[in-house]
Amino acid sequence: MLHKVLVSLFLSLGACAQTVYLAGDSTMAPGGGGSGTDGWGQYLGQYLTIPVVNDAIAGRSARSYTDEGRFTTLINTVKKGDFVIIEFGHNDGLSGAVDNGREDAFGDVYNTTATVTEADGSTLVIHTFTFYMQNAIVSLKAKGATVIISSQTPDNIWSGTTIAAGPRFVLYAQEVAATNAVTYVDHYDYVAQAYDKIGETAVTAWYPIDHTHTLPAGAQVVAQAFVRGLLCGSSTLKAKVNAAGNAVPNGCL
Repeated sequence: MLHKVLVSLFLSLGACAQTVYLAGDSTMAPGGGGSGTDGWGQYLGQYLTIPVVNDAIAGRSARSYTDEGRFTTLINTVKKGDFVIIEFGHNDGLSGAVDNGREDAFGDVYNTTATVTEADGSTLVIHTFTFYMQNAIVSLKAKGATVIISSQTPDNIWSGTTIAAGPRFVLYAQEVAATNAVTYVDHYDYVAQAYDKIGETAVTAWYPIDHTHTLPAGAQVVAQAFVRGLLCGSSTLKAKVNAAGNAVPNGCL
């Protein structure tokens, strides 16, 4: 009898266990952009008391993550009480005359569309970053998940002694979070804060292949910057930050 009670309790606790899921691009993903780089999502778990599942995939945008069914899989996986951190932007920009499968329609209005030309000459109607993000947020919230929208990370591009201002997708991420009443973490500016203090020479050493993908040492700093932004915000996930997370450097913006 006691054995059955303990088994039932264990199963109940397992069912209630919370998980953090990550959805994003190579700057978050395992393996980063290749050639020894890595995504910051690989280092987040060491700062939390609950497990992290990194579902970020290199080369994805809000649109392609949607079109490939990855948001659908995530929505079907999460349970009430889980957390989902979504961070896109690096691959969402316009691609030119031929659609690259990742670009979003220009602008931040939900119902704005654009018609793009495919490599075979056919055309396709696409939607805005806001459209793809908002659809995912609404469905995840309906499952009882807590959604956190994070702005994209900075590229290693400097303006004088500071990281250059962010692209339009930083603002888009903030707007879609506000519209859907979910937490926003200004990851761009928290990373910029850390980089500005470290300096361009040291930061550049973390970017061996381009200005977007970092070595593990850089990814660690980017993960710490996200934790700092989380601690300075209102998400209930900050209650799951452990002692190491509470000790990450820098302050609130």
